[in-house]
Amino acid sequence: MKINQNTVLQGKRVTLVPYTSAHVPRYHEWMQSEELQRLTASEPLSLEQEYEMQRSWQDDADKCTFIVLDTERWSGQACADEDCMVGDVNLFLTDAEDPTLGEIEIMIAEPSYRGRGFGKEATLMMMSYGVRNLGITKFEAKIGQENEASICMFKKLHFKEVAVNSVFQEVTLRLDVSDQERRWLLEQTDHVEEKSYVELKLEEENTIERRWNSDPRLQGAQGLLC
Repeated sequence: MKINQNTVLQGKRVTLVPYTSAHVPRYHEWMQSEELQRLTASEPLSLEQEYEMQRSWQDDADKCTFIVLDTERWSGQACADEDCMVGDVNLFLTDAEDPTLGEIEIMIAEPSYRGRGFGKEATLMMMSYGVRNLGITKFEAKIGQENEASICMFKKLHFKEVAVNSVFQEVTLRLDVSDQERRWLLEQTDHVEEKSYVELKLEEENTIERRWNSDPRLQGAQGLLC
């Protein structure tokens, strides 16, 4: 989705950045996992297909995707995006009859980050973004019945179970964003800072250049490589 191509949402645990081609190799590596394929009902793709998917999601008007980064590692440009990636979060606006309905998905791909609040904060941040920027007033989450941790998390975020599909072994949960729910959601995310991705990337390049110019060891290494 083009609307979030220059948007960074920085929270306490997680930072959300737009999904770019730089993130594809790491994402592709994740999706070779049979566990993630099963939990996300996904088929394995080739690397080239993954790049095509990224371009499609970037341009499609009905898909909003952010890559989830570890804020502590990423803040201060301590490491590149792809070295801080922990998962992704998506909103699908695919109901032509109701553009205020968003289907939300969250994936914490790195096992060491699960159960630590990263998925919860990323989901809340995406929901808040959807309400404020995309006009979403209803959320749905479709989750495999075996994924009890995810079902439990969404219920803690006030979602209610509305359907069970025994054929696909899938549970559908829903949240209607009343005025009270909207206030609660915005309160939960009032710490989030919205920044420009382009400006942050320029700052990163400038920081790297300053470090290079001020560290003679790096310059010496450059001379050895020439």
